[in-house]
Amino acid sequence: MLALTVVTAAIGISGCTVIVPTGEHYGSEGITISRGEHGREGGQGNGERKEGAGASEGEESGTTLTLTEEYDTVRKGARLILVYDAESNAFTGTVENTTSSTLQQVRVEVHLSNGVELGPTTPVDLAPGQTVDVSLPATDQAFDGWTPHAEVGPGSGGEAGEHGPGGEEGGEGGGEHSSGG
Repeated sequence: MLALTVVTAAIGISGCTVIVPTGEHYGSEGITISRGEHGREGGQGNGERKEGAGASEGEESGTTLTLTEEYDTVRKGARLILVYDAESNAFTGTVENTTSSTLQQVRVEVHLSNGVELGPTTPVDLAPGQTVDVSLPATDQAFDGWTPHAEVGPGSGGEAGEHGPGGEEGGEGGGEHSSGG
């Protein structure tokens, strides 16, 4: 873990971070999170892309994206590709099963920089190779960053359930993590 931290810090200085996942089925290629030159210089911030396998075993990736970045990550066999569409004020994309087994109860959430949680989407079972569309309408409250993640299986990774009893029916506008302010 110390070596990973040192590599991340050294590469992070140059504007690029490489995360080398351990454990489950992440594939053999390296996973990269790319930030570009601070995201907005020279007007070339559009279309930036974030890739990663999630920096922790928890459900959230911990990576906050700008509104122009694309999220493309495989976690627990689910590949989530998501972008923010300002015109429709929604997060749209796909989630795909990259494994040879059915992934059960796959759902997607987005946490906004203003504290609002969008989702989760309705849980679906994904057959091997199956891809489904994802759309989460955003809030009318201003935000400038977002943290997406896909969840697989019942509950939240064996933890004490991020949503608690009935919490997954919280709707799209505000989750239990928001302070209501």
